[in-house]
Amino acid sequence: MTAIKHALQRDIFTPNDERLLSIVNVCKAGKKKRNCFLCATVTTERPVQVNVVKVKKSDKGDFYKRQTAWVLRDLAVVDAKDAIKENPEFDLHFEKVYKWVASSIAEKNTFISCIWKLNQRYIRKKIDFINVSSQLLEELPKVAEESVPSGENQNVAGGDEEVVDEYQELNAREEQDIEIMMEGCEYAISNAEAFADKLSRELQVLDGANIHSIMASEKQVNILMKLLDEALREVDQIEVKLSSYEEMLQSVKEQMDQISESNHLIHLSNTNNLKLLSEIEFLVNHMDLAKGHIKALQEGDLSSSRGIEACTNAADALLQCMSVTLQPGHEMLHAVKQQQQRFSDLREQFARRLASHLNNVFVQQGHDQSSTLAQHSIELTLPNHHPFHRDLLRYAKLMEWLKNTDYGKYEGLTTNYMDYLSRLYDREIKDFFEVAKIKMTGATKEGKKFATLPRKESAVKQETESLHGSSGKLTGSTSSLNKLSVQSSGNRRSQSSSLLDMGNMSASDLDVADRTKFDKIFEQVLSELEPLCLAEQDFISKFFKLQQHLSIPGTPMSDAEEVDGGTLSRAHNTGGLQSMSSENHMIRQMMIKIFRCVEPELNNLIALGDKIDSFNSLYMLVKMSHHVWTAQNVDPTSFLSTTLGNVLVTVKRNFDKCISNQIKQMEDVKISKKSKVGILPFVAEFEEFAALAESIFRNAERRGDLDKAYLKLIRGVFTNVEKVANESQKTPRDVVMMENFHHIFATLSRLKISCLEAEKKEAKQKYTDHLQSYVIYSLGQPLEKLNHFFEGVEARVAQGVREEEVSYQLAFNKQELRKVIKEYPGKEVKKGLDNLYKKVDKHLCEEENLLQVVWHSMQDEFIRQYKHFEGLIARCYPGSGITMEFTIQDILDYFSSIAQSH
Repeated sequence: MTAIKHALQRDIFTPNDERLLSIVNVCKAGKKKRNCFLCATVTTERPVQVNVVKVKKSDKGDFYKRQTAWVLRDLAVVDAKDAIKENPEFDLHFEKVYKWVASSIAEKNTFISCIWKLNQRYIRKKIDFINVSSQLLEELPKVAEESVPSGENQNVAGGDEEVVDEYQELNAREEQDIEIMMEGCEYAISNAEAFADKLSRELQVLDGANIHSIMASEKQVNILMKLLDEALREVDQIEVKLSSYEEMLQSVKEQMDQISESNHLIHLSNTNNLKLLSEIEFLVNHMDLAKGHIKALQEGDLSSSRGIEACTNAADALLQCMSVTLQPGHEMLHAVKQQQQRFSDLREQFARRLASHLNNVFVQQGHDQSSTLAQHSIELTLPNHHPFHRDLLRYAKLMEWLKNTDYGKYEGLTTNYMDYLSRLYDREIKDFFEVAKIKMTGATKEGKKFATLPRKESAVKQETESLHGSSGKLTGSTSSLNKLSVQSSGNRRSQSSSLLDMGNMSASDLDVADRTKFDKIFEQVLSELEPLCLAEQDFISKFFKLQQHLSIPGTPMSDAEEVDGGTLSRAHNTGGLQSMSSENHMIRQMMIKIFRCVEPELNNLIALGDKIDSFNSLYMLVKMSHHVWTAQNVDPTSFLSTTLGNVLVTVKRNFDKCISNQIKQMEDVKISKKSKVGILPFVAEFEEFAALAESIFRNAERRGDLDKAYLKLIRGVFTNVEKVANESQKTPRDVVMMENFHHIFATLSRLKISCLEAEKKEAKQKYTDHLQSYVIYSLGQPLEKLNHFFEGVEARVAQGVREEEVSYQLAFNKQELRKVIKEYPGKEVKKGLDNLYKKVDKHLCEEENLLQVVWHSMQDEFIRQYKHFEGLIARCYPGSGITMEFTIQDILDYFSSIAQSH
């Protein structure tokens, strides 16, 4: 440790004029054991400064570097942790607590004792030594304290440093002097007494020289004292002269002070006059309203464009005068109070006049627009309010002025506008919708004249009811499910001539025409409503100065606003400022009040369209979805977007109800026990629905709703086709399944509906399976005895008899085989096939045209059985020369001639 101490003194502290008094090897408590040294040092120059320095070994080399230093004056507490039991841990409380663990208890105690002694000698500050043994805190000897004279520039090494440190290193100069001295006295080491005597003699010579020097300088000191006395006398004379000069200047100083004070008062007066002039000019310039403006506010013509412009300029000037920010104290001036009162009277007078004029304009608008209703009632158009909006927008700046100056009258005008316009729009929109209903029902009645003949009496009666009281649905496509049971194709063909004469075929065409007509009318209704609502909303925003902002749906409104009983109640702050969300909400509430009849009328029109034909819900869903999508792109929270969205929900419900009714009607189908089934009505109607839906929903936004409806309908069709096939008594089950699934497969293949690809494959598989099943069932065993004979042959082979030995079996010898073959000459086979063709023809319907397909499949199955028999003969009766009475070519000729003959 001594070597480290000397190395630290040499490398770190000596260059900084410090002396190292104590050292302890420590590491931080609770962390990795990274050792460092705490050093207690003092400076070598006065005033002495005591430091505690942290030194650590460098990571890059084998040398030490100074890391942190604390002044001992900042030390508050020294905590040794335990005064009785030995413990290497201790804490030093500077600006924060530093916890250390000493490498040895002896080093810790020596370091704490040194700190205590340094504090007692240099600092004498109240440092708390807690948990420290009393033996370490011994008082320094008083003699050591008294040995250092106060005020003398002594080195720190004097006095009591022997108590602190027993070793004092020579500095460089001392070492140099000693070396020179010892070089001059080479015998100093061998004869120390002679060396000491020589030093004593030289000291005596120096003392004598000093005494003679002092005695020689006494004369010069006396001369210097005389010169100082003369200088003092000269100074006294100069002070007397300066006193006289000061008395002479005192009067001049008083006069200058008076002049300065007078100048200050003059400057202060000028400054006050300038400020007063500035204030008067400010009040005159900002609170003086021109006579022309006053006249415009009192008598200006609010009907002409020039008068409106003059009133607008005057109102803006009045607002500027009333909005001037007055300085403190201006309000106390009588002229200011009088001018403010005059402005208030002008504002009240003009606000009343403006509100009265605008109310008259609103009333006149209602009368003017009413005169044009008759003209628009003939055509399916809504009156154009653009001229009225254009005229009113001239007052937009005045409305903004009224909103900022008199919110009560502004709110009253808003309420009156909503009242007048809501009554006007009610008349216009209701008349407009009445025309739309008349056009819809007129076209429908003409188209349904012949199409409704096959309906039940109740359906006819429902159609003849009034439009608003009608409760039955007049659907061209689904009405057949209500009125007809499943009939055989032959029965339907027997009735087709009379129905065609009565126009049943034209009814289908008229259904398409009526639906197209309805689609155009519905689109025109929406196309007329949309610009009307958007124009009115834009006008309200501009005229009433309500800024439109695209807000996020669900954003809470800061102001409470509601329309109730024709009054608009609105909470606003004292300055009349409104948040963006509250202005949007106010526009929406005004639109709801003005167009309160739009949503009910749209719902009534939708209900009427649904009663006329439930398939109209498809057209309405597509059109309404498109308009909702367009409105939401403009503003998702606008009145138009919200209203159309609500109506879209109703349309979607009607669409879902239409799908549910079709599925229910499928389930309620009853089949005739006496007629063949053929293509089921709901299968044909699914084809009609799918073709119609694909034409309507091409590039539509709501394609997902249609895909879901497709899946529900096709599952219902599949289920009910199997149900009807199982219940059929006249027509075989396989025929019903084959024909209907073939029709479904053909429909899905033609329409290419992507969401029904799996169902298309399933329909094809069902068609193929039931076709094969029907062919096998109908064909049966055309060579029955021959078939039984070869079944016995196969049984013997299965029991282990070799195929070439079967002919030796008594029951299956060659004579028995020839006997069986002779029973099936070609003529008998052709006769059986002819009967089979007639039977198949009775089972199949003409609409699907599957007779030739089935007949060709039967031909292939018959040839397969023939080849099977030929193969058994060749294997079991080799070389017998036995063959069938007819060949494969004969079979092909039989099937071809039978098909051609029929």
